[in-house]
This record gives sequence, structure tokens and C-alpha cells, in this order.
Amino acid sequence: MSLRPKRSFAALVLTAALATAATPAAIAAPSPLPDQLVKKTDVGAINRHLIALQRIADRNDGNRAAGTDGHAASAEYIAGKLEAAGYSVTRQEFPFIFTETIEEKLTVNGADVPITVMTYTVSTPEGGITAPLAVVPVDATPGCEVTDYTGVAGRIVLVSRGACPFAQKQAAAADAGAIAAIIYNNEAGPLNGTLGDPAAARIPTGGISQADGQALSGQNGATVTLDLREFQEPRTSYNVIAETKTGRKDNVVMAGAHLDSVPEGPGINDNGTGSAALLEIALQLGGKPKVENAVRFAWWSAEEFGLVGSTHYVDSLSFEQQLDIALYLNFDMIGSPNAAYFAYDGDDSDGVGAGPGPYGSAQIEAELTGYLNARGVPTEGTDFDGRSDYGEFIAVGIPAGGLFTGAEDVKTPEQAAKWGGQAGVAYDPCYHQACDNLGNVDRVALDRNADAIAWTLGTFALSTESVNGVAPGKAAVKPHRAPAGEARALAAA
Repeated sequence: MSLRPKRSFAALVLTAALATAATPAAIAAPSPLPDQLVKKTDVGAINRHLIALQRIADRNDGNRAAGTDGHAASAEYIAGKLEAAGYSVTRQEFPFIFTETIEEKLTVNGADVPITVMTYTVSTPEGGITAPLAVVPVDATPGCEVTDYTGVAGRIVLVSRGACPFAQKQAAAADAGAIAAIIYNNEAGPLNGTLGDPAAARIPTGGISQADGQALSGQNGATVTLDLREFQEPRTSYNVIAETKTGRKDNVVMAGAHLDSVPEGPGINDNGTGSAALLEIALQLGGKPKVENAVRFAWWSAEEFGLVGSTHYVDSLSFEQQLDIALYLNFDMIGSPNAAYFAYDGDDSDGVGAGPGPYGSAQIEAELTGYLNARGVPTEGTDFDGRSDYGEFIAVGIPAGGLFTGAEDVKTPEQAAKWGGQAGVAYDPCYHQACDNLGNVDRVALDRNADAIAWTLGTFALSTESVNGVAPGKAAVKPHRAPAGEARALAAA
């Protein structure tokens, strides 16, 4: 027992009084919001939303694609529930080019090879085109420059994925005289891709698996018949945006998921899972929560046609409006049946593909993975490869992160040992197919990821100080609204 000097009775009374007076103001109890949001986010309620999306698809030609009645019904299901929960809801309309596959067939020396049309491709004539195969050598930037293509005039080129967009590869091939392009995956599994914009399309282009590409790479000069045809039509669709009526509006926490499916199926994992989880979390949060920062939810449309809805949204914001967004969380496929547990690699610790996200992305990754890891769920990083709706946000400097359970890529033996499931099989064997239905969801993975989302969203709704240095309890900043010319110069800088 240690001995401490005695203090006078008066000093003791004064000390006690000061402590009593200081406690309520200076030692505020931490908000229970993150824990409460996790407890209230029930996977059964999320599953009910998935059932609704399945039934909407069943009533609308089996899909919920942008620009269709199936998407409109899905969007109104979401919007109606949010309006009833007290959110400020807007519907943001935009134009896009709707596409649907008519034919996708590849034969090499008479043997069929599975191929997938690249969205927005130029179509071949009916019956296809026949020409010799020209194999493009693989280097650090395969097929990204015109100089990669020698002796390809009048031929159909075979080129590896990697280092540059698909649109750039087919454009370079076209400049060198090629009449079509076949792009093969640089990792296990088939290749589903888009050229991003109909205006970028130069020659018919399709994607094949890594295994088929490697097999064809030894058949330079083989006779190839390629039939790729796609229906294209201008249409309109709309995003659903919902924001809490409480919280500061100059430091908004934003979370989004794409609501549209591909025309080939109902899209219950891709991306009913992300959409349903965000909807249920939003409903449990409510339109007037006790939060420091306003929370904005988005259900994007036309993601499957090249991230059109989210890109339109970000591009519609002024520079000051972009500054009002503290961070963006993206959830695209979070219940894949052969699930992985990926988080976007905000700090580029994996050193794969793209570099790190904007400052704050590493902290977002740490929050998401920290929640899962603490509950015995190991995670891996996944690259910001531009395949989902975070793309335009990080392009303008908004920190981003999110979770992902995998698409057409194949689960490794090491991952199967770590997470369960089946090695050598795609994370989602029904990716972009009619079988992406209610039977195509791992509800354990969906539950875990929904809890991590709820926790992270609740945490950032209280404070984004770790991400952008904005401390809670500070008065909202009234930004200087620059003249139009100045604002444009800032945004372009």
C-alpha cells in the first residue's frame, strides 16, 4: 500500500465539486449508434428485399436492367420505402445507350470457343466475319499502342487484358488495320467487359477466358470466324438519391450500390445484395438520426452499361458540391455464393494494378477490415480496377472504399482454406447470367458484410476526422462560392 499526502477537507470538497461539474460537459459518453445500427440490421429483412427484387424481375422479362420496367419498379420500391422513412429523396434522370446481346460466337479452325460481347462493341455482319488470327505478343502493356500490332491488317487480333482499357486496345488494333479484336483474361475465369462508350468503339470486340486465350496464343494464322452482334438504343433511366434531414451538409457521408441488373438475368447477387443491404441499413438509420454528418445513400442505374449513372451524378456536381462529400462507400456484390471477403485496397498495400485511392481511402479500408477481422473474418485487398461505381468519385479526389465478395474470377485453394467454399470455381458462377437468382446468394457472407457496412457507416456518421480531419462538434463551414469561371478552373486543376 502506497502512502499519499493528506489534503484538507475544503480541498477535497472543491475537487469533488469540480469533478461533478465537469463530468457531463467534458466526458461525453460515446454514441451507441454504430452498435445499434448493427443490431437492428437483420439479414432476414435484407432477404425480404431480395425476394421483392426477384419478384419484380419475374414480372418484367426476368431482369431489372436500366431503362426497363423492371428497373423502374425496383427503383420505386426503394424510393417509396425511403420516403416513408423520412428521407429527402430525389430521382436523377439521365440518358444512356441500352444494349442487348444478339449473337456471340467464335470458331477457330472449326472449333467453338466461348466468347462474350464487349458492351458497346461494333457489330459484325449477320453470320460474322472470317479472317486469319494475329496473336499479339504479351509485354508490360499488351496491345495498348499501335506499335504492338504488326502485320495485322485484315486480321482478327488476339490480345491479353491488362495495363490499359479495352477500348484503347481495340482502337490501337483498328489503327493498325485489324478488323476485329479478341481480348483474353489475364487471370483465371471468363472475361466480361465494356468499351465504356459507344463513341469509343472501332471494331467488333469480345472477351474470352485466360485458358482459352492461352490455348489460342499458339495458333497464329488459324482461320477464325467471329460473330458479335449487339442491339443498341438510346434510353433514359434514373438514380435514386436519399439523404438524412439531420447532420451537417458540408461533410456528407455517402454510400452507394448499383440497382440495375444485366438484361440476361434478375441480378440478385449483382447487385441486389448491395442494394438490399443499403436499403435496410438506411431504413434502420431513419431519415432524422442523431448524427454529426448527413448520410446520403444512392442506388445507381446503368452501372452495367459502363458506370453511367454514378458518373453522371459526380459530373453533375460543382467543385464545391464535391467538396461537401467527405467520403464514398461502394457495395457491389456482397453475397456471392462462393464468397470471398475483399475490401478495396485503399492504401495500395497489395501493390497490384492501380495505385492507392485518394487520401482517406486507407482509413476507410481499415475501418471495414477492422470490423470483420475482429469477428474472425480475414480479408484480402481488391484493386481499384475501375469496374464499379467508385470510379468517378476517386477520379475527382473523393476518398472511397467498400466490400466485395467476388464475381467471375476463380477462388484459389488458399482462399478456400481460409474462407470455405470451393477452390477452382468462380466466386459467383452465375455472374451476369439468368441463374443469378435467389438461389445464388451466400446469406452468411451477406449478413457479415451488412454488419460491417452498418458499423462503418454509423462510425463515419459521427466523425470523419480519421479520413479528412473534420472533427465532430465544429460549426459547419459556409464555403465561399466562387464565380463560375473560378469554379471551373478549380475543378480542372
